[in-house]
Amino acid sequence: MPQDFAEAHMWINLAASRASGDDQKNYAALRETVAKLMTPQQIAEAQRRAREWKPKTGEDKGGKPMK
Repeated sequence: MPQDFAEAHMWINLAASRASGDDQKNYAALRETVAKLMTPQQIAEAQRRAREWKPKTGEDKGGKPMK
């Protein structure tokens, strides 16, 4: 399977934005590691995808089912 660094960066970025404490720091460090393997255009694309990502219907912003 081909590696899609932009997709990986997007999901790590989303995870970092929803985490706190050490988890947030760990995700941010992983995101930076992946970013070193990417072109500036790929990073921009990953950031765009993260900004535009929306949870599926029936889920709140945190990705948890709504009551």
